[in-house]
Amino acid sequence: MAELVTKDITKEFDGRAVIKDISIVLHDNEIISLLGVSGSGKTTLFNVISGLLQPEYGQVILNGEDITGKAGHISYMMQKDLLLPYRTIEENVSLPLIVKGQKKKEALKKVRPYFQEFGLEGTEKKYPSQLSGGMRQRAALLRTYMFSNEIALLDEPFSALDTITKSAIHRWYLAVMEEIKLSTIFITHDIDEAILLSDRIYLLTGKPGKITDEIVIKEPKPRRKDFNLTNEFLAYKKMIIEKLES
Repeated sequence: MAELVTKDITKEFDGRAVIKDISIVLHDNEIISLLGVSGSGKTTLFNVISGLLQPEYGQVILNGEDITGKAGHISYMMQKDLLLPYRTIEENVSLPLIVKGQKKKEALKKVRPYFQEFGLEGTEKKYPSQLSGGMRQRAALLRTYMFSNEIALLDEPFSALDTITKSAIHRWYLAVMEEIKLSTIFITHDIDEAILLSDRIYLLTGKPGKITDEIVIKEPKPRRKDFNLTNEFLAYKKMIIEKLES
């Protein structure tokens, strides 16, 4: 079980608030999205949640424990995959375990069973340059999971992929999330992506960034393949656009 709560988070730079009074909840085995325009403070909020930044006000609570300003509790996958080019995929994936003190041999043994589950079987001895963009993102997500198998922060992990690859990896991502039960907060600028992947969507708008709306996506998971072509999907999209433009 994992539950993450932020309470009234405010972060300032040079005396000016970038985000203000941000309160969100991530429940166990849930995917939520932070959707908003550039500059609304989404990445700043992630840096606070992950413990990389200390907020001026507010708290980050994980399973009842105050982890505000404490790094190492929540995994964080940034926009670029950041795989080390001189290490094999299995070596890249095992890095979080090695950083935590496990011996390399033990870490490699522990990660290998996950390669099949993440659709990476056969890539263990390859290098990042030998993988497609979609496969690199799968490897980066597995590495993130090895850091923490409870909660992950994903900062636009699929934004660099072409449309066809992105569509395929969305379906793969939802299937894997159902298997591994990883609670996730997802940053995106892509309205379609937010609707397709999320249980709930928080709209973060303004300067300083504030949560202005919460939208519940009622379509059950796993989502039907043609969900993005349905009237229900278009209704969600229309509502979100109207709220972002209001």
